[in-house]
Amino acid sequence: MSVLLTVAAFIVALSVLVVVHEYGHYWVARRCDVKVLRFSVGFGRALWSRRFGADQTELRIALIPLGGYVKMLDEREGPVSPAELERAFNRKPVWQRSAIVVAGPLANFLAAIMIYWALFMHGVPGVAPQIDAPMPKSAAEAAGFVRGETITAVGGDAVASWQDLRWLMLQRALDGGSTLIESRGEGGGALQRRMLDFSRLTRDELEGDLLRALGFARLRPPLDPVLGDLSPSGAAARAGLQGGDRVLSVGDTRLASWEDLVRLVRAAPGERLEFRIRRGEVDLPPVTVTVDRVMERDTAIGRIGAGPRVDPEALRRMSVQVSYGPLEGLSRAVVKTWDTAWFSLRMLGKMLVGEVSMKNLSGPITIADYAGQSAQSGWISYLLFLALISISLGVLNLLPVPLLDGGHLLYYSVEILTGKPLSERVMEMGQHVGMALLFMLMAFAVYNDIFRLIGS
Repeated sequence: MSVLLTVAAFIVALSVLVVVHEYGHYWVARRCDVKVLRFSVGFGRALWSRRFGADQTELRIALIPLGGYVKMLDEREGPVSPAELERAFNRKPVWQRSAIVVAGPLANFLAAIMIYWALFMHGVPGVAPQIDAPMPKSAAEAAGFVRGETITAVGGDAVASWQDLRWLMLQRALDGGSTLIESRGEGGGALQRRMLDFSRLTRDELEGDLLRALGFARLRPPLDPVLGDLSPSGAAARAGLQGGDRVLSVGDTRLASWEDLVRLVRAAPGERLEFRIRRGEVDLPPVTVTVDRVMERDTAIGRIGAGPRVDPEALRRMSVQVSYGPLEGLSRAVVKTWDTAWFSLRMLGKMLVGEVSMKNLSGPITIADYAGQSAQSGWISYLLFLALISISLGVLNLLPVPLLDGGHLLYYSVEILTGKPLSERVMEMGQHVGMALLFMLMAFAVYNDIFRLIGS
């Protein structure tokens, strides 16, 4: 993936979401007749600025694109002329100050709802939630699932795609216990209802490939051991293999399916394997492929940078297009945003009590990587990424940590209860504590990013 694309996708995503967040503050501040002095996208030295409106508000694009802010007239930050005292932020009633502060995160949630709504009406491509034979000794096998079934509901929530299935299973897994799963047999058979047990899941399984840990695998069309797309920098391409090549054997093992090839390659990280290839009607001399070694969580696996050649008609049969009308689409967009925000809070809570590893915390490097991957996958994937990050930004800012919007709301809650604002000394101490907490959080997230980067 191009580094330039990754950086550009990250900067665009962050800039758009910062503008949305800060515009929420700005819009409500103007409705409360608070004078806005500056609307900044980014921090640090100004790269570009201009003034607009009756108040001559400065619109600024700054050097460091990791956030932004809206600066309002405030006696605590500088002298205010007597004629403008009534427009100072600190002179406004506590309910107006609270509304201005909460408007930023709410704008992020609203942006996510609008994105999901538009995509739900347009249609989101997905994979049918049809399962292969359950893995031996798994929760899925114990529940009685069979190959070819299509999952239709999890805990009463409808499942339209494999992506829906993964998301709903993850939500139920956090609750533990058992959940009712509904499915239909191959070809639309009778409705089946089974209880799936989540209680035996370990923390590592919960944080990894949850569906595989439960014993579920997506039903795939039969795949011959024929190479499809190759990564230009992958081991297969370096060895001179081409798309369309049929792999007859690896070493002394003859191959009957693509799964045979995957199994042999994954088990040989860093090793040199002898491939026998048929290209067209010609059997080539043996080709030596040095398998790439990559880390999948804490385990080294082999990879050659090749995908299978898939019959387009078979692929079409396994695909679904999830779309809804305007009203249902809006309803589902609101529910999706709420579920995602609540799930984020629950995961954060489980990190704090040690039920989920802090390794799941991601920083700017990982987010930038996801931005680049989603942009490369197409505009629908990129918009879904934007919605997810917008929700995360809204949730993060509502945390009761000084310096964040949630910290200010905490101050105002105390003011409502006591009838007077907190002292400048207490607020200053809170700012120092908040800065320390945010610095530690960011440092840990960046550490995780670097660890993932080295591991991959």
